[in-house]
Amino acid sequence: MSGVPGGVLAIVPARGGSKGVPRKNVLPLAGRSLLQYVHDAAQAAVRLDRTILSTDDDEIFAEGLKVGLEVPFKRPAELARDDTPMIDVIRHAVAWVEAQGGTPEFIVLLQPTSPLRRGQHIDDVVNLLVTSRADSVVTVVEVPKHLSPDYVMKIENGVLRPFLPEGARITRRQDVRPAYFRDGTVYAFRRDTIARHGTIYGENCRPLVIDAAESLSIDSPEDWAAAERILAARG
Repeated sequence: MSGVPGGVLAIVPARGGSKGVPRKNVLPLAGRSLLQYVHDAAQAAVRLDRTILSTDDDEIFAEGLKVGLEVPFKRPAELARDDTPMIDVIRHAVAWVEAQGGTPEFIVLLQPTSPLRRGQHIDDVVNLLVTSRADSVVTVVEVPKHLSPDYVMKIENGVLRPFLPEGARITRRQDVRPAYFRDGTVYAFRRDTIARHGTIYGENCRPLVIDAAESLSIDSPEDWAAAERILAARG
């Protein structure tokens, strides 16, 4: 149990129309489906009170039940289009839970496309969200130095120039400023962040920096192949 009075609700969004890797949510990856990986991470976390799968797809629905996820409803087709904002999917799931009498104070978003996620990642994000009083917390990974905005270039009229004006003054690698990207492993936010700001981030979004070796988001066949190698090596 999370220990949070209103509870911590985790939502696993998995629609049937994935394009980069078709049917990726039910395909075997190193012997297990992506839904199995997200279920195992959620089970290993101690700060979640409830984890539900939101899907429009019958096969994903069945796979979710098979691996042990709670699948209390079927998502409407109009919330499973390519252009459906994730915020609408979250609102639908939260509204369903609240209609059944639930009152989650914190929401955690667990996309199945991060099979390297561990229960500790989830707990660390929720702990930071609770203690920091932030609107949200997301996992981030540091950008490799050679890809830092200080080093990135642009082409203007055939001439190569620093993308950032101040980048021209940075010539030593050790002077490059650290930069980070949201890697998708865990997103967590307060229930009222959506109501007050209309986004999951709000105005006070805190980062939880994780190791690049533990970060992987599957969006393409190349990502899938990399995940196969990593997970097979881990056994």
